[in-house]
Amino acid sequence: MRNSKYTREFRDSSVQLVINSNESTAKIAKDLDVNEKTLYNWVREYKKEHNIPIIPRGYSTTKPGNNSIRETAEEEAKRLRAENKLLKQERDILKKAAAYFAKEVL
Repeated sequence: MRNSKYTREFRDSSVQLVINSNESTAKIAKDLDVNEKTLYNWVREYKKEHNIPIIPRGYSTTKPGNNSIRETAEEEAKRLRAENKLLKQERDILKKAAAYFAKEVL
């Protein structure tokens, strides 16, 4: 693995910001002073690692006429477990970030 000038915590918190924000990835990259393509790569990597579907540009899962088959209770439970795991990871990252910044302020 190549050396990165960004820490794992910074990368993870940046990805969480993209996933949980209504802002565009390009704007977040500019605000964080990170190359836009780098941030897109981080998000794509994160989604692959956590089995989150990567939706292509211009595609919406809420488009009319989207023929989706209803998921079974077992599939829903599996999806919800995965989502719960992801939310716990996000919470832990935010706790660490809050502690880090609180330590910096003092």
